[in-house]
Amino acid sequence: MRDIVLILLPVFAAVFAMIAGNGLLTTLVPMRAVLEGFDATSIGIIGSAYFIGMLAGTWMTPAVIRRAGYIRAFAAYAAVVGIAALGMAISVNPYAWIVCRALIGFCFAGLYAAVESWITVKAGSSYRGRMLGIYNIVHFSGSASGQQILRVFEAKSFALFSSGAALMMLSLIPMAMTRAEPPPLPPKGRLVIRDMLAVTPIGVFGIMLIGLANGTFWSLAPAFIERAGLGPGAVATFMTAVIVGSALGPYPVGRISDQADRRAILAIGSLVVAIIEAGLVVASANFPGLVYMLGFMLGTLAPGLYPIVTAHVMDRMGSERAVSVSSTLLFLYCIGAIVGPVVSAALMTRFGDAMLFVHNAIVHLVLTVFVFWRMRLKDRPAPIASVPEQIVEAPPQTKP
Repeated sequence: MRDIVLILLPVFAAVFAMIAGNGLLTTLVPMRAVLEGFDATSIGIIGSAYFIGMLAGTWMTPAVIRRAGYIRAFAAYAAVVGIAALGMAISVNPYAWIVCRALIGFCFAGLYAAVESWITVKAGSSYRGRMLGIYNIVHFSGSASGQQILRVFEAKSFALFSSGAALMMLSLIPMAMTRAEPPPLPPKGRLVIRDMLAVTPIGVFGIMLIGLANGTFWSLAPAFIERAGLGPGAVATFMTAVIVGSALGPYPVGRISDQADRRAILAIGSLVVAIIEAGLVVASANFPGLVYMLGFMLGTLAPGLYPIVTAHVMDRMGSERAVSVSSTLLFLYCIGAIVGPVVSAALMTRFGDAMLFVHNAIVHLVLTVFVFWRMRLKDRPAPIASVPEQIVEAPPQTKP
């Protein structure tokens, strides 16, 4: 365990910086859009543009990493994200933001695939849930740190976008300086949707439903809180509560999933999330003081559903196809995440802002029912590849 953590330390450091920058942008964009007078439909389209770009990026990522290698591909993607973040500060209008958010999403498809496949290969099946749990702790700790920059500068200042760009540049340093050996390059630069569907339908449909809910939440929740009239700093406080919960929850859940049926953990977790989201519908209208507590509880479980599905799929598909599997999961996730914000924005416009959490509660209930149904059908493991897991060696000892 200790050796694996040491090997992955540069990757975790890079993840912290890049997610701090992206977390800042994820909250800043819808919040700034409200302040600039963008309508709900435009905000929803801007949120979907991120995932449309990510969807396109998933097609290219396996080929890019195969051609350039993990580290050089990571560096190229991070640099483009920094440029796009500055572009949003230079041109404040919905059309420019749609293009920039799509470009950022395209690059994050590559960034996520690079780090997640690196982690899953090095961890092996015995520690995969725990390492993905640590990855999520680092992920959301970075995002929580990025949120706090909103308190330092005015919402309409250039400094917030430039801070996001600077954090993306900072993520290049640990990846460029690491001496750890990256995983083997992918044998083929393509997605594996058909293979994944044959091996684990839960992986295919589960990740799409998670994308439908998560894409909706991260795109529209800041705008929902801004319009709820909870007072100054409410957006930063609520999102920080969600993200702090997201940093604390994944490791214990990942550890349990390493020792139990990951499908059962996924189904139970999704059911609890649906109950919390139903509570948010009630609290936002009648008990505003509970909104932050429920946001924290939501954060402890909802974002952790993605790594549970990832570990489940990787267990069955084989780690030698890690880049293709990670890219395929991102591709399927983005399909849901593209549809979610647009549908939810339309429902919010017609029936009120509470439809954000009504929509997500229904999605998580569907996921719960689907997973339990597949478990009843005895969806047995059937890994495609027979290549053994990569053995992780301890770093060599050096004399002072």
